[in-house]
Amino acid sequence: MKWNPKAFFITCLLAIFSFSASAQVKISAADIGGTVSGANGPEAGVWVIAETNDLPTKFAKIVVTDDKGRFLLPELPSGNYQVWARGYGLIDSVKQNAKPGQLVNIKAVQAPTAKAAAQYYPGMYWYSMINVPKASEFPGTGDKGNGIPEVMQKQYYWVDTLKNSCQSCHAFGVRGVREVPELFTKKANGDSELAWAYRTQAGQAMANMALGLGRMGPERTLSILADWTDRIAKGEVPFAKPSRPQGIERNAVYTSWNWSEAKYYLHDAISTDKRNPTLNANGLIYGSPEESTDLVPTLDPKTNVVSQIKMPYLDPKNTSSLELPKAESAYWGDEKIWDGHTSIHNLIWDQKENLWFAAKIRPSSNPDFCKKGSDHPSAKVVPLNESARQLTMYDTKTKEWSMINTCFTTHHVYFARDKNDTLWTSAGSPASGVVGWLNTKMYLETKDEQKSQGWTPLIIDTNGNGKRDEYVEANQALDPTKDKRVMAAFYGMQPSPADDSIWGQSMDVGFSRINQPGYLIRLVPGSDPSNTSLAEIYQSPEGTFGSRGVDVDSKGVAWTVLASGQIASFDRNKCKGPLNGPTTAEGKHCPEGWTLYRLPGPQFKNVKDPKGSADGAYYIWVDLHNTLGLGKDVPIASSSGGEALIAVVNGKLVTLRIPYPLGFFTKNVDGRIDDINGGWKGRAVWTTSGTRNNFHSGDGGKELPPKIFKVQIRPNPLAN
Repeated sequence: MKWNPKAFFITCLLAIFSFSASAQVKISAADIGGTVSGANGPEAGVWVIAETNDLPTKFAKIVVTDDKGRFLLPELPSGNYQVWARGYGLIDSVKQNAKPGQLVNIKAVQAPTAKAAAQYYPGMYWYSMINVPKASEFPGTGDKGNGIPEVMQKQYYWVDTLKNSCQSCHAFGVRGVREVPELFTKKANGDSELAWAYRTQAGQAMANMALGLGRMGPERTLSILADWTDRIAKGEVPFAKPSRPQGIERNAVYTSWNWSEAKYYLHDAISTDKRNPTLNANGLIYGSPEESTDLVPTLDPKTNVVSQIKMPYLDPKNTSSLELPKAESAYWGDEKIWDGHTSIHNLIWDQKENLWFAAKIRPSSNPDFCKKGSDHPSAKVVPLNESARQLTMYDTKTKEWSMINTCFTTHHVYFARDKNDTLWTSAGSPASGVVGWLNTKMYLETKDEQKSQGWTPLIIDTNGNGKRDEYVEANQALDPTKDKRVMAAFYGMQPSPADDSIWGQSMDVGFSRINQPGYLIRLVPGSDPSNTSLAEIYQSPEGTFGSRGVDVDSKGVAWTVLASGQIASFDRNKCKGPLNGPTTAEGKHCPEGWTLYRLPGPQFKNVKDPKGSADGAYYIWVDLHNTLGLGKDVPIASSSGGEALIAVVNGKLVTLRIPYPLGFFTKNVDGRIDDINGGWKGRAVWTTSGTRNNFHSGDGGKELPPKIFKVQIRPNPLAN
């Protein structure tokens, strides 16, 4: 080979730069630092991942390089680590061995093709390629027409269903979804639509998938999905590209631990009491595994030890998810991997270090005290025959369980800031038409589950006299002398820290399958909530849809996320017109109260509304106490397609993408302060992988278990 002095000179310069840059990274004995450089010099805004198997469970830490390509991985437990770089425009670098206290120079590897580069994009960039039916095809004309059911009145019905029924369970654009497994293509003899039919029948969630497909139009939807994956198989890549982390996004530190088991999945995780984030400082983190198991996972972040606690249930007739119908899985064959009786959905701390769970303790038929003819005060107003989930409580000190037989269905649970420590609950679906609560002070003192609980319908003060009166039902016309019931219930729910109101959010058509819009709802309980509570409903602005999740900041401003692709706030104080009376029955009376923040990323090509993104988010959480470090009252959305936590900081979006494992998908966030005087090191938000299909990830495959994540913001990318 002929010696090339120019190439030699450039190589020497790069080597000198690399050495000098890494020398500028000051590390302690617990850190790994260095530089990432490529053919054109330093690689700014790329992630550096350090992972070890030397702890009781697999542990990883991720940071972002600064504008000179430098990185510092802080506070690593002793062990042998593999360290590598991942970033947009790159493929993963060669993994290097390192220990804390060492400097490492990483050689970045440019992606050889656009397809190779796109493998690291968030899933939303891939699923935005789906050819959503055009707006002109709605209302649907059914099986004998365009294959879209007539119940699909507008394009947004279809999009809302895709996001809030399909994507609410798994990250839709990840590799395990955008590539059809060989098992199904073989069974279908190469027929892509049939292959999709097989894959949507696989596993124990087939009934849910069939329900969603039926709503969207099975044959038409399967053809749309087959077209999408066929184009990808032929080499088509996303039409948009993501940007690397910028500014404060480069200050993020992500720590992860494996917990639970590869066959199971998690819905939520909890670390503390939202009202008092110093509770349980440095203590165990707990998770909720929903349908997959009765085993509640725990993590001790101090010792890196994971464990599981088995939740009991009241009635031995409680059915298991083993009994769900299923067909062959491309990953698990005919094995039934879920075995849960308790459907543990959501969990929350109280101030006495008890954990409260929305969980199923019995079959759905309610006891007599819930039904018509009962003398229970709430049953006299609205008798309830069934509830899908009830409540359980775990005393973390005595390790004892209590089971609370509620008449109302529970879904999310949050505490009010009142003398009774009232636990308010959502129901998920709007079908029940009620909101329930438990006076936990009374329950803990008396163990009387009947007297301690109550529920109310949602009644709007449409006659405008400021109090609750006799009301007409939701399907009846307005009566100027009466109030009006709205047939809704809370999905997201949060007591306001600013007053005694309870904010909720009712799902739109894509999740509820009820032909009414989604609402943001403000409930004021009054002195006797079953009989005195009044509700106000608010629809999001014209052209938006699909609210999901709600939280409230310290000023009383409500925040939600919209399936139309926005984070939204609603400030009731901005409303100009009356907040009761007949004009408020539809919830369109305060458009001025809304502010929209478009989620990052492209829109579906056939969706012409310019306001939103193809991305959507599962939930939203407001950081009341600055536990993350981005400020007080910062809302944080759980981006389903962006594989990130997205915060609104001073009106601007901060995207905290967790790049490893690929396909990060979470449903909620929780913030804790472990050391109030510890600066950034004493604060963090916690979240868990929430997909039902961890094995769809591009990292780890079938053996990948759920992970628990700790997210922190440090002062700069090299702080330790």
